[in-house]
Amino acid sequence: MINDNVPLRRRTRLAQQWSAFTDSDLLWLFWRSKSTVVAFTCCLLILLCSLTSHWIAPHNVFDTTTFDLMDSELPPSWMSGGDARFWLGTDVQGRDILSLMLYGLNISLIIGGISVLLSVVLGVALGVLSGYFGGLVDTLIMRFADAMLSIPTIMFTLLVSGVARVVIPKELMGHFAPAILTGAIALTGWMQYARTVRGLTMLEKGREYVMASRISGANHLHIMLRHIVPNVLRPVLVMATLHLGVAILTEATLSFLGVGMPPDQPSLGTLINEGNQYLFSGQWWIVAFPAALLVILSLSFNMLGDWLLDALNPKLR
Repeated sequence: MINDNVPLRRRTRLAQQWSAFTDSDLLWLFWRSKSTVVAFTCCLLILLCSLTSHWIAPHNVFDTTTFDLMDSELPPSWMSGGDARFWLGTDVQGRDILSLMLYGLNISLIIGGISVLLSVVLGVALGVLSGYFGGLVDTLIMRFADAMLSIPTIMFTLLVSGVARVVIPKELMGHFAPAILTGAIALTGWMQYARTVRGLTMLEKGREYVMASRISGANHLHIMLRHIVPNVLRPVLVMATLHLGVAILTEATLSFLGVGMPPDQPSLGTLINEGNQYLFSGQWWIVAFPAALLVILSLSFNMLGDWLLDALNPKLR
């Protein structure tokens, strides 16, 4: 009889949680901000296109047997000389620009998302350790973070990419390029999380519930994971949303400079780099559409991050 009531209680609890969410101030603030709704819609559509890129792309850009040089440098289909098969035109190799953008969007979002996740994990872990233990641990971590902050992001990622190109054989570089790029971007983004979480941890560790847990015999790891980390994640969420746009731009910048993704693995940066070479030759569509998508993607995430900053902070609200 008790087991029969478990699904009912679970459904009731879920219904109560859903009702509380629909009546929350956060959702009301979301629908009130039209620009945030537009930014969220753009992010959602872009993410869906990225996840389904292998199915919705008109052409497979990795299948070289489908390339035809007779189709190279075709303008968009609505322009004179365009082809209905290629809505946004083709590049110098005859590849469909729309398909390249979808595949490149997938790669850029994966690299940006994983690098932000690694930055959050590393920054939160070091920030909690620094703020909780203090003393020598705090000094070492924060001085290392200060040293990292003094190095420009692009310079550090260029240094990591350069060292990797010397250590890793050239024929294997294409396979390791995504991991190297992801790690380089992650290593340049953890410091902001660590500094923010450190300050919040110093406040939280003096709260009554933390002191009660310590008196009851809980170890340091339990206190940090159970009590402190859940209470410092709200500003981290805002920072991660803003950082995602920066990470995608960093990947695009490195690929544009030729030290990111190889040309045979299209990302938004490599597409812009390739199109920039033909911009003044009249083939503007090769660079214009990937650049526009990059701007929309970065702007949408930045707008969402700004809204979260206001919505989750009662004083700013």
